[in-house]
Amino acid sequence: MTDDTLQTLDFERIRRALAERVATRMGEDRVRAWGPLPTPEEAARFRRATQEAAALGYRLGGVFDPRPLLERIRRGERPEGAELVEAAATLERAAELKREILAAGEGELARVAAGIGEHALFRRRVAESLDEAGEVKDDATPKLKRIRRSLNPLRERIIKRLEAVMDAHPEAVQERYVTLRRDRYVIPVRAQQQRQIGGIVLAQSDTGATVFMEPASVVPLNNELAQLRLEEEAEVLKVLAELAGLLAGDAELGATLEALAWLDAVRAAALLAEDWGLAPAQDGPPGRYHLVGARHPLLEDPVPNDLHLDERTRILLVTGPNMGGKTVLLKTLGLAVLMHQAGLFVAAEAAELGWVRRLEVDIGDEQSLEGGLSTFAAHLKKLDRILESAAPDALVLVDELGSGTDPEEGAALAQAVILRLLEKGARGIVTTHLTPLKALAGRTGGLENASMGFVLEEFRPTYRLQVGLPGRSYALAVARRLGLDEEVLRAAERFLGEGGARVEELLERLERQQAELEARLAAAERARREAETARGELQARLEGIERERAALLAAARAEVDRMLEEAHRQIRELRAKARKGGSQKRDALREVMKIRERTKPRPAGTNPLPGLEPGMLVEVPSYHQKGRVVRVEGEETLVQIGQVKIRVPTAELRPRGEGAPRPKQAVVVESGFETELNVRGLTAAEAIEAVHDFLAEAVATGNSPVRILHGKGTGVLRREIQNFLRHDKRVERFHDAMPNEGGHGVTVVHLRV
Repeated sequence: MTDDTLQTLDFERIRRALAERVATRMGEDRVRAWGPLPTPEEAARFRRATQEAAALGYRLGGVFDPRPLLERIRRGERPEGAELVEAAATLERAAELKREILAAGEGELARVAAGIGEHALFRRRVAESLDEAGEVKDDATPKLKRIRRSLNPLRERIIKRLEAVMDAHPEAVQERYVTLRRDRYVIPVRAQQQRQIGGIVLAQSDTGATVFMEPASVVPLNNELAQLRLEEEAEVLKVLAELAGLLAGDAELGATLEALAWLDAVRAAALLAEDWGLAPAQDGPPGRYHLVGARHPLLEDPVPNDLHLDERTRILLVTGPNMGGKTVLLKTLGLAVLMHQAGLFVAAEAAELGWVRRLEVDIGDEQSLEGGLSTFAAHLKKLDRILESAAPDALVLVDELGSGTDPEEGAALAQAVILRLLEKGARGIVTTHLTPLKALAGRTGGLENASMGFVLEEFRPTYRLQVGLPGRSYALAVARRLGLDEEVLRAAERFLGEGGARVEELLERLERQQAELEARLAAAERARREAETARGELQARLEGIERERAALLAAARAEVDRMLEEAHRQIRELRAKARKGGSQKRDALREVMKIRERTKPRPAGTNPLPGLEPGMLVEVPSYHQKGRVVRVEGEETLVQIGQVKIRVPTAELRPRGEGAPRPKQAVVVESGFETELNVRGLTAAEAIEAVHDFLAEAVATGNSPVRILHGKGTGVLRREIQNFLRHDKRVERFHDAMPNEGGHGVTVVHLRV
């Protein structure tokens, strides 16, 4: 793509929009020069990276551009410590960004982020040598540490010596304080009495009444201090030079900065897509351009249009009045292609775009006064270049083809150009006002008429593309609406001729039909939306019913769980009663059977088993026992199992025959005892009560050892439970579980069973 093409299609404004969204100067330099990429693969990779960046949402805060610093270092200039700290912080942030992206998984971002270096040596030496403000630390080198250890005691000696001088000559001291002049410690002395102290005058006040003197007794100490300062400065420069050399000589630095600039550009593209509502276009075969809801991204409230160019419609011929949106349509397609081939998302709801080898554009007034070319001559030069490069993978956008010269000759030339473009298989959009071209589209394959909508009654364009319908010029209609003399209008119609009048009449009729079809389509669309709304309401009601049903089921399950828990509690109490023996055992067993009878599920809608009679021996599957029928009561039957009589569903019984022996043993009830009790979350009192019942049931069922799961927590629950176990006579011994089985969070209890 040439720079003229990029400029004509306003791609520079896309670059500016990207530059507004970058976080670094490196990224800004990258997007300022952004343009179509060399291959479809590179553009596709950038689009995939943009999608990944939108999902990951990484930021480049804390990154600054170290390139100016590098240039100065390579010129031999001394860097400031603060600049080196900033460079280290940038490289550290780059390493953090690399880890963040790689942790998100494989992809285009990870491929680029993998090129970011660690720069461990430079970052470590900066951290060891400089503080946050960029000052060289005392322990940056052993020599610097020794020098700075000597400086402070020496300063204190100088200050004490000066204070002694001021104490000895109070009448000569203007004010009692120590200060610095020319990096040497001095005291303020009255000018008239300076001889009393003796020494070197390094400065005086504006009035001349005060001189700042370095007493003779302090001169050697100040000299020593100056020498130490020179040594300190030399050592500081040595440290900074070492760090500068590490930075400039870092072999990974170039790749890191390149990756940061690329990641910043990708992030800017993701932000631009979010802000402008852009979408990624799919790669299509050469010569295929399908856009749904395409709009010009640089216009405020643009009207979206569908655009389709392929083997069937190779060139779209757009006609219609001025200011109707024809030029915007050209730029919409051209800019979409440029953005797609630059790896950016496009302003459309959906798009499929073939790769364009040449994008040729002829839009606007190209008159060149310096070259001595007229507007028409400039257009001809562009047309010649367009025809030369025309091919199936070339896209041609020509505005006002055939204008700027005699209409008849212009129409003839325009027809020839269009036929040549079709012959070479090029794709494109051509706009014109010339009536003969409308007829050409009606009889030429690959050329399709189109127009931009216009509401004459309201005297305004709709900016809607109408494919298959040529546009009217509206010149006479607009003139009549504006009140031009009727006789002039009738004369114009006579000059237009019968054929021209018939064309205008035909176009008007086609427009009416098009409007009727659009109205019907709009009505059908409204009906569809209403149906979708009704469907959504019904779906919402159905979901509400499902939620209500689920809530009822949940409530029912909760009630069943409560009833079962209550039944189990009663069974535990009755088992304890049964262990006492005698009649209490028999009564307890009867109660157990009744509870089990009440809580077991009953089949619905069963019929009495045919042939069932009192005295018959039957199998009771739910109790794993045999029994004798006492009485048939419809859906339920009274059955005697041993010494216990229970009611069971009739449909559940299985006849065993009269010859089977009567069972003599007592009814057997499966305990279903769990050997582990979980008391986590209970209070100490609640837990001890639960443990008491648990141990009673364990002893009754002969289960030992058992486990009490109380958790570790603060240890209070464990302590209270184990204290209870120490005084329980049913407990033989207890201990903590093995580490791999719960450790201190579980107590294992051995019972006397």
